Amino acid sequence: MVSPASPATDRPRRTRDPEAKRAAILAAARAVFAERGFAKATIREIARRAGVTHGLVMLHFASKERLFLAAVPGTRDLAVSVSGDRAGLPARIARAYVARMESADSADPFIAVVRSAAADQDAAKALLRAMTEASVAAYATVLDGPDVAARVELVGAHLIGVTFSRYLLAEGALATMPTEALQRYLTASLTGILLGPLA
Repeated sequence: MVSPASPATDRPRRTRDPEAKRAAILAAARAVFAERGFAKATIREIARRAGVTHGLVMLHFASKERLFLAAVPGTRDLAVSVSGDRAGLPARIARAYVARMESADSADPFIAVVRSAAADQDAAKALLRAMTEASVAAYATVLDGPDVAARVELVGAHLIGVTFSRYLLAEGALATMPTEALQRYLTASLTGILLGPLA
């Protein structure tokens, strides 16, 4: 028989190991974001599942947006996708985007932005700002010039549009296009956005 003083059996055991706590937070965040989507997920629920305090989650990640980007595929893996020579950048981005989106769930950053925009524009804007900051930092390791931020925002807008048409509405030629063809088209369009002349 369980005594009244026993801890709740559904509460995860707490640990003093900072790396283990961070890993637990990220694992809980991935689960909660996948189940509820970005807009409906709460830091409090993520903290409860991770067995840590709300304050510790914020100490590690500062905001729900930053936690989201650290926990789910997409911006989290962008540095790996971007890394390499300048000329091959558009093909690498197209390949990584298509591979990720073909198996994406509701927690993907692009899907989260589109869905949040319909339900909560402030949440969508905050998430988009965080995504853009992380993306500009990654792309700046390969691209230079005063217009890197503008080009990165155009890439984001382009891929959000593709996400909406192919993966959310799933209607029309873009929705039925074979993945190899989609990757070729995206490589061509991203080449213009990322490497094309301004005039």
